[in-house]
Amino acid sequence: MGCDGGTIPKRHELVKGPKKVEKVDKNAELAAKWKYCALSQEKLRLPIVACELGRLYNKDAIIEYLLDKSAERPNAEAVTHIRGIKDIKELNLTDNPEWEGERRNAKGDRYEDIHCSMFICPVVGLEMNGKHR
Repeated sequence: MGCDGGTIPKRHELVKGPKKVEKVDKNAELAAKWKYCALSQEKLRLPIVACELGRLYNKDAIIEYLLDKSAERPNAEAVTHIRGIKDIKELNLTDNPEWEGERRNAKGDRYEDIHCSMFICPVVGLEMNGKHR
């Protein structure tokens, strides 16, 4: 351990510096925005709606919010700009044929691609996961 005789500790051994701020992985953050509802933090399921800021929501979560705005919600600041049902648009999304759902890696013995998404662009065929514009 040191300092038991004969050793002289240096300053960097005694003084601890400021803790480093943990950086959020950008890829994981993008994957979360495209897979989870911005209001309820549940997995996105049909019907899916979007606001003018481009955030994705489950339609039932938005309707519950609009009916009962007095309830305490952890992500209420994510929907303060939505005042009515006219502020959101329902999305017509194309299913991804390569997406296998929740059962694809039940054992944990296969590689799980976090960028594989439920939906694709109907024109180009790119996955809607936030990596492509």
